[in-house]
Amino acid sequence: MALLPILEYPDPRLKTVARPVTRFDDRLRALVADMAETMYEAPGVGLAATQVDFHERLLVIDVSESKDQLKVFINPEILWSSEERVECEEGCLSVPGVYDAVTRPARVRVRAQDEHGATFELDCEGLLAVCVQHEMDHLLGKVFVEYLSPLKQDRIRTKMRKRKVKAA
Repeated sequence: MALLPILEYPDPRLKTVARPVTRFDDRLRALVADMAETMYEAPGVGLAATQVDFHERLLVIDVSESKDQLKVFINPEILWSSEERVECEEGCLSVPGVYDAVTRPARVRVRAQDEHGATFELDCEGLLAVCVQHEMDHLLGKVFVEYLSPLKQDRIRTKMRKRKVKAA
């Protein structure tokens, strides 16, 4: 297993739309393991393959307190979302240090495949529902800050660019 570098906003590669996974092989399972290790180390509760510069429809999520309930979603699709909305403060490993409120459906039903290709459906609510939707946005080339006002987006881009300059 290996830690993978996480792309930081506004890196243009975060805008890449992920392609479906068609091969469920050892390479894919190694990527899942590396993504999980990267997410736990960061630390975060979710990570999309897009964030580590692999543009495939793959997410890893663990919203448990104990960090031992990894969920893998390959080729995920939302089958249903509730009309009820919730506002939740979101953060992102690709936008470190930035948190803001985003409104999303309170519950979703997701169909996906596991790392062996088996299809499953999962009803999600609470933090899991928010996380699934947030990570699925990454697969479409969307970062959570795009839900914010243009002024906030500009401020975040400026903050991230300054952070990059300081790190260099």
